Amino acid sequence: MTPKDPAASSSSSDSDARSGPQRLLKSLSARSRAEGWEKPEGELAKYRSRWRANVRFVLQRVVFRAVVNSAVTPMVDTHRRVKSIRGPFVLVANHTSHVDGPLLAMSLPWAQGRYLCTGTAADYWFDHWYRRIFVRLMLNAFPIDRGGSRKYSGTSRRLLRSGVPILVFPEGGRQQTGRMAYFKPGAAALAIGVGVPVVPAAIVGGYEAMPKGRNWPIKGRPPVLVVFGEPMVSREEESAVAFTERIQARVKDLYDEHHDEVLGGAARDEEDSA
Repeated sequence: MTPKDPAASSSSSDSDARSGPQRLLKSLSARSRAEGWEKPEGELAKYRSRWRANVRFVLQRVVFRAVVNSAVTPMVDTHRRVKSIRGPFVLVANHTSHVDGPLLAMSLPWAQGRYLCTGTAADYWFDHWYRRIFVRLMLNAFPIDRGGSRKYSGTSRRLLRSGVPILVFPEGGRQQTGRMAYFKPGAAALAIGVGVPVVPAAIVGGYEAMPKGRNWPIKGRPPVLVVFGEPMVSREEESAVAFTERIQARVKDLYDEHHDEVLGGAARDEEDSA
């Protein structure tokens, strides 16, 4: 799926904005990219709630930021085109620790991140009211099925069609050894099916700061960098598997490009010899 000429007429852009899976992305910053989406109703309306977004701003960018700054040394590198995105997108990142979700959310520019939501396990985070309230306020979270249930099937697609960007960790779980696992094609399939861009992101130093098994980062405020790369769109007739391979390659490139500046060459040598 390739972008159209930004100079196309406004009448055709209105049509494109409503063309569902066949939508051709004229420009990430075009006015039509922020319009023409379904108005969220019922349960979906809360994901575009302004008052919830205001609460989330305080929780993510004041309270959580203060906690993060006390435990690690966070850094952010954002490609300029990310800041021009209007409308929904799929944010794809490697998964290094429990704090990846809120870390990514607080690192995105607010214009793009105010309604960002992520799926969390329905059988854990949504089975008690206090957990449900926490993840909804902190992460704008929606429930996802585990164990074969399909109760919430299709929620992510409906959210995107309602103009809500979503965060996906396509590895399917946190990294076990610090090495990136193969990406599953679900995120790419969503982006292709709804006609939205993918923002690739890499978290560098997250595993080293808080490897699996720890509930708090190691001492010394270790450095953690979040890198948001240039948005990607699927090519015409590109399969979800092929698009996934391109996305993973880009996330890995972002990680590799910044590895040494965050963790140093010694860490690279240890990782290569593992």
